[in-house]
Amino acid sequence: MRRRNLLAFPAALVAAVGLASGAAAHHHSAATVACKSGYYMNVSSHCVHSPSNNPVGATAKCYDGTYSYSEHASGTCSHHGGVAHWIHHP
Repeated sequence: MRRRNLLAFPAALVAAVGLASGAAAHHHSAATVACKSGYYMNVSSHCVHSPSNNPVGATAKCYDGTYSYSEHASGTCSHHGGVAHWIHHP
């Protein structure tokens, strides 16, 4: 069986394969299910509260003073200066 180069497949097929595996969920593509305002889709395809100034339910405090509600340690506070301290380490 001959192997094909992934770049030879149509973009829509590659996107569909990525969504099926959950790989594209983090990139907020138009094909993903939208989360309600104030939430974002994480790598596990869960809607998670966006960073805010409210510490209730937070897993970490970021260096910029916002609180994160991440379900995974990787990437927590990545757009907020990094993790200043963990409240409930995931």
